[in-house]
Amino acid sequence: MFRINTHIDFMGKRYLWMSISVTLVLLSIVALAVRGLNFGIDFTGGTVIEIGYSKPAALDPIRKALDDAGFKDAKATHFGTAQDVLIRVAPQRDEERSKIGDRVFQTLQKQAKDETLTLRRVEFVGPSVGKELREDGGLALIYTIIAILIYVALRFEYRFAVGAVVALVHDVTITLGVFAVTHLEFDLTVLAALLALIGYSLNDTIVVFDRVRENFRRRRKGTPLEITNEAINQTLSRTIITSLTVVLVLVSMFFLGGSVIHDFALALLVGVVVGTYSSIYIASALALVMGVSKKDLMPVKKEGADLDGRP
Repeated sequence: MFRINTHIDFMGKRYLWMSISVTLVLLSIVALAVRGLNFGIDFTGGTVIEIGYSKPAALDPIRKALDDAGFKDAKATHFGTAQDVLIRVAPQRDEERSKIGDRVFQTLQKQAKDETLTLRRVEFVGPSVGKELREDGGLALIYTIIAILIYVALRFEYRFAVGAVVALVHDVTITLGVFAVTHLEFDLTVLAALLALIGYSLNDTIVVFDRVRENFRRRRKGTPLEITNEAINQTLSRTIITSLTVVLVLVSMFFLGGSVIHDFALALLVGVVVGTYSSIYIASALALVMGVSKKDLMPVKKEGADLDGRP
């Protein structure tokens, strides 16, 4: 894509960058252990109330009214149009679930003064459902990573599979660590972002691996380090352009998309930056450290192939 042939020695500094990655992963694990994740109502349970307004409703006064009424953790977002508002209220210890919807509606009706509001639905998400969603979400991540391990091992070589999976775990752990440090809400949209991140990061890694294998088969001379460096430089323009376009979209979503997709965009933004870096300095570097060589990637010669052309 760029008419510039770069010759950057990426793998020459692999141990430095791998050390930085190990430090970031350890810090993320400590943050997760000490602060934990701020699970949203999808995982903890609570009440969801949908209210219809006769004209576009501003969210800030609604949030302030709910806060003044004692719903400190309530989340108010537009749902569909600016006239539809979705309220999410965390479980209240001293109040019956059936009364929470009525009290929220009365609070907002009082705040709206002369405007007539419509209570469209009130739904309860029990703690057991939230726990089930949390467990299913964790299992979805684990099953995805196992499937990727098998796929990359079959398509390339087990050292590449290990490098790809470690890179994915690295990306997900650091992204989770950011959410633990900032204590932003972790809900189903963020979980969806993590699954999307795994797909994006794997795609980037496969492109680099594919070129590494091609160069190993094409070149007669060169050490594994030189061939890996060459492959990364050859795919560098594609990596930069792809990542930049995705980052531009995510930055727009982060600043202009509203609070509904704010955390989703942030999770993907962190993941794409870390994933682009890890496809070079974790996945490829780890395969190199584990001793991948030319003979590991050469096509298997069929028995008797030399005799096929003979009469």
